[in-house]
Amino acid sequence: MINQSPGAPYSTQSAPSALGVKPDARLSGAFLSHAFAWMFVGLLLTAGVSAFVAGNARLLEIATHYMLFIIIAQFAIVVGISAAINKISATAALGLFFVYAASVGLFIGVLASVYSTASVAQAFLGASAMFGGAAVYGAVTKRSLASMGGLLTMALFGLIAVMVINLFLHSQPLDWLIGIAGIGIFTVLTARDVQRIQAGDLAARLGSMEKAAVVGALTLYLDFLNLFLFFLRIMGGRS
Repeated sequence: MINQSPGAPYSTQSAPSALGVKPDARLSGAFLSHAFAWMFVGLLLTAGVSAFVAGNARLLEIATHYMLFIIIAQFAIVVGISAAINKISATAALGLFFVYAASVGLFIGVLASVYSTASVAQAFLGASAMFGGAAVYGAVTKRSLASMGGLLTMALFGLIAVMVINLFLHSQPLDWLIGIAGIGIFTVLTARDVQRIQAGDLAARLGSMEKAAVVGALTLYLDFLNLFLFFLRIMGGRS
């Protein structure tokens, strides 16, 4: 599941991070803390829904049957938030984010029924460690990561193309390489997104700290989710 970070398309040369402009330390901390707070609430909602689905045979059957519809709806929500963020309220955007997080819980609940509990736990721990390390690096590094946007976007689209090709090839070695590449790409994306949020890029673009917190939360949520799924891809054992 690669829903591209909603922050990626609007990286411009006039963004604070690209210009090397740094807001007050307290303001930078507020940008990050608000985004991480909503991200963690979203992850808790996802975990709660997935656990409920995995433990309910009837709901698991329904979620499995309508999985394609759920995935399409997830893409639509992410695109909708990104496209309409300037027209809707921060509360509405947050509500859509929670709907998205709950729908991901349905998806993860189905995955949890396919993979062993140990595999899911290992993938979660691996994703948490990688995400945490990348987030800390993005927050403390003096190096600007703004210039990596174009390269990361090309790498992401290249990865998607290879994933589509492997749907027909069914190559296990290629699948493993896709997992490694995905972890690498989203680790760098995490560091870059944290730096952009901290620099106030989202707040400057949206003109609202509340909306920036929601978009930042969704961006970080997608980074973590994809890290988890790519870790599960390379280390997951079927139950």
